[in-house]
Amino acid sequence: MDIDIYFEPIDLSGYEFADKTKRRRFGDAVHAYHSESSFPDLKGMDIAIIGVQEDRNAVNNKGCSQAPNEVRKYLYRLFEGNYSSKIADLGNIKQGNQVKDTYFALSNVAKDLIKSKITPVIIGGSQDLTFANYQAYEDLGQIINIVSVDPLFDLGQSEANIHSQSYLSKIILHQPNYLFNYSNLGYQSYFVDQEAIDLMGNLFFDIYRLGMVQSDMEEVEPIVRNADLLSFDVSAIRHSDAPGNKNASPNGFYGEEACKIARYAGMSDKLTSIGFYELNPEYDIHGQTAHLTAQMIWYFFEGFYNRKHEFPYKDKRQFVKYHVKIEEQKDEMVFYKSKKSDRWWMEVPIRSQQKVKFKRHHLIPCSYKDYETACNNDVPDRWWQAFQKLM
Repeated sequence: MDIDIYFEPIDLSGYEFADKTKRRRFGDAVHAYHSESSFPDLKGMDIAIIGVQEDRNAVNNKGCSQAPNEVRKYLYRLFEGNYSSKIADLGNIKQGNQVKDTYFALSNVAKDLIKSKITPVIIGGSQDLTFANYQAYEDLGQIINIVSVDPLFDLGQSEANIHSQSYLSKIILHQPNYLFNYSNLGYQSYFVDQEAIDLMGNLFFDIYRLGMVQSDMEEVEPIVRNADLLSFDVSAIRHSDAPGNKNASPNGFYGEEACKIARYAGMSDKLTSIGFYELNPEYDIHGQTAHLTAQMIWYFFEGFYNRKHEFPYKDKRQFVKYHVKIEEQKDEMVFYKSKKSDRWWMEVPIRSQQKVKFKRHHLIPCSYKDYETACNNDVPDRWWQAFQKLM
């Protein structure tokens, strides 16, 4: 893997993680590329941290390029959990002469890591970097699901140049297209026009208002479990918990809710990359947002090292199968419950000629509530959305 050409080392002086305790902090545990070491050997690594100091396409949030090193200051002070981590910090991707050069570097790095079964944890930078992350899957020929934690849909105008609030349009319109499903967690209605909401419905994408998500955070887990890529905009967190963003709003997720979402992402066997974006140290107060982002990454690590490695489409013997008959439905609905974790999936019919192409997408993560809905003679929304795309 010759990706070291894209990176510059980080300066670890002043990170204050070293002390005489017996327990390891991440500053001791992570194999980091810094001024006094060579580029990390990635053989045997599970996770790779990537800093991307790019904000030239940020909207009203210039300065977020300085976030990666600020987050590291707090992340490296945190203690490792009850697991033996294999994490490398590759340093910061060198900013290209043009933004598209930075995109190219990030896409190539993410592609090589994912291909090697190493999960990239991207610390931006502005959220348009999600487009570069998506392009890595395009290069791999992999059809994916994206989950975005964001108060907006980031659609922008389709004819406009790409920026942090229009990257999703570029993903949707990009050809060939490798996006199967997009889910938004925590959009705030007063920031989104009705035309955009209608478009999401017409595309059979899943969108969840902030209030609905906060009323039942457990229902977030199957949404995140279905993601290959998760993009987290820190402006989705309320200003009182995360002031380090010029677009921060009085409303949003609480810090502990953001950490819970990050943990769900880590626990997802399907998820292969995650990015944290739009943290702007210039507007932060006593490093609060950088500290919270570091804790979110900590929770992602904890979830990652508690994965159950459950894949119903590979080995159905580890699952209990349930059949539910719904009136006026030709076929029964089929549900699977894991014997290991009690998590649920549901099977969506698929045309035989598409089975190979969409093998990973016709078994949909769901919750016990979806099973109850079917038992009450109603079709779960999650099932119907997937059915529309597969048929």
